[in-house]
Amino acid sequence: MTVRELLDTIRDDYRRHGSHWNERAVWALAVYRFGNWANARPTRFGRRFFSKCYGLLDTGSQIVTGVTMNRDVRLGKDFHIVHTGALFIHPQVVIGDRVGIMQNVTLGTNMGPDVPVIGDDVFIGAGACILGKVRVGNGARVAANSLVINDVPEGAFAVGVPAKNMKARPRAPREASEAGEVPAAETVSNVSAGD
Repeated sequence: MTVRELLDTIRDDYRRHGSHWNERAVWALAVYRFGNWANARPTRFGRRFFSKCYGLLDTGSQIVTGVTMNRDVRLGKDFHIVHTGALFIHPQVVIGDRVGIMQNVTLGTNMGPDVPVIGDDVFIGAGACILGKVRVGNGARVAANSLVINDVPEGAFAVGVPAKNMKARPRAPREASEAGEVPAAETVSNVSAGD
């Protein structure tokens, strides 16, 4: 990774997070990207020097942003930290493309060495914990405050403690005369237990 590629990646993160430098997610991701860049230096001296710099930046970033995300985490494209604070991602976690994560989320181990693998187009709600050898399939959603310790199938909605996999029922088209937001009760009634 060249310096230009590093800066382009940070610029993409900046735009994805609202083009605000005071957005803590931008700073957490900039430190993560710098750590990847430091690890890819061609000389041993360069790797050691810039890794020491990364170590200091990472410690400061964890304190200021509330995001613990080691440079060894494998992130896909367009990763989005929707809200920062108390976010912990184990260094061996693999995260797919276009994943959104809220605050107070833990992606880590569960009494063993295995960690979650998160698919593409996944959304993880506030306070969710995904622990152990778990695969969250593409397009899945994890509800706020859910504990996921089993696989979540592609396109499913995981909710509860421990989380149960739900699937959305196909919704009937709305009448042209209906206007406004869908009431919360209607939204909840369109979810059923998975097969």
